[in-house]
Amino acid sequence: MPITVAIVEDDKNLREDLADLIANRKGFRCIGAFPSAEDALQSLPEKSPDVVVMDINLPKMSGIECTRELKSRLPETEVVMLTMFDDTKLIFAALRAGASGYLLKRAAPTELLAAIEQVRAGGSPMSPEIARQVVQFFQTEKRAPTGSEDLSERERELLSLLARGKQYKEIADQLGISTDTVRSHIRRIYRKLHVHSRTEAAVKFLGK
Repeated sequence: MPITVAIVEDDKNLREDLADLIANRKGFRCIGAFPSAEDALQSLPEKSPDVVVMDINLPKMSGIECTRELKSRLPETEVVMLTMFDDTKLIFAALRAGASGYLLKRAAPTELLAAIEQVRAGGSPMSPEIARQVVQFFQTEKRAPTGSEDLSERERELLSLLARGKQYKEIADQLGISTDTVRSHIRRIYRKLHVHSRTEAAVKFLGK
């Protein structure tokens, strides 16, 4: 089945270009393109897309706020931020809100399509510049306790693999369990850590 994708982008030309890119690529299906967070939140809960490509700088409600609200309604939907901003605070605000990927708008179309595939498969794609900032953050910052003390040994093992960028199938193969069991563990991890995405869980775990 094709990956269903929705776009939230206020720039009309870019929004239409992204919709055309996705609609005309085999294995993808664009099910909506919205100029604002408010329009997206009104329509997306019924459409339940696999992936949402989200701008940060939207007219009223920001893309970060939209992501947080969207993830509360559609926890299985993945969000990839597509933005001009490479500010560290915005990066982590987006990840904490539930985004699972973060690309700069100068990324090539093929990079965006690959990111959509990766995030759907359990990855956390980021532009190289963004990934570098994330690494530098964890190398230089002292993090507060995460509240992960309630995690079981298996959940910690699974989350450690997740934080290293392993996809669901890779985790299942390495631990000798099914992908459905991996998903069940991750849902419990979300509840214990009070997070809404794989990336947010990994950020919180790495910050312990």
